[in-house]
Amino acid sequence: MIGVLVSGAGSNLQALLDAGLPVGAVASNVPGAPALDRAATAGVPTGVFALEAYPSREARDVAMADWLEARGATLVVCAGYMHLLTPAFLERFPDRVVNVHPALLPAFPGAHAVRDALEAGVSETGATVHLVDEGVDTGRALRRETVPVLPGDTVDTLHARIREVEHRILPEVVGELCDA
Repeated sequence: MIGVLVSGAGSNLQALLDAGLPVGAVASNVPGAPALDRAATAGVPTGVFALEAYPSREARDVAMADWLEARGATLVVCAGYMHLLTPAFLERFPDRVVNVHPALLPAFPGAHAVRDALEAGVSETGATVHLVDEGVDTGRALRRETVPVLPGDTVDTLHARIREVEHRILPEVVGELCDA
C-alpha cells in the first residue's frame, strides 16, 4: 500500500491514481491543499499534519508515520511534498520513501530547480525519481529522463514539459517498487 505526501495541487498524486496504483492514504502539511481534494474524490483517506500543530518537526513526522502505517502504507511517495523529512520518519520506511524532482539530479537540487536550470543556461534538464534521505534531493536516483531546454523557455513552459515526464516516470517507478 502506498502513502503519498503532498503540499500543493497534486498532479503527481493524480498520475499515481490514474495509473491504478494502490494509494491507501494521502497526508499533507498544508491544510486545504488541492491535492487533498483529489484524494477525497478518489475515496482515499486524507490527513493534515501542519507543522504548527506539533512541538517539533520530529513530533509531526512521527505522527504522520504512525498515521500512514495505521492505513497500511509500506511505501511512501513524496509528490510535491515541500518539507524535508526527519530521521524519525525515514527510519520507519527504510529505502521505501521516493520523491520526484524536476531536474537531472544531482544538478539543481532544492525548491527552484527549473528556475536554476534556466539561469544556468543548460541545454537540457529533466526529471529524477530518487530515494529520499536526510539531505536535499541527495538520495540515490532510481530513474532519470532528459527534457530539452528550448529557446524562449520560461519557468512555466519548461516546468510543464518536465511535469509530463514526471507524470509518466513516477508511476512507472512506483509500480516497479510495489511489484518488488
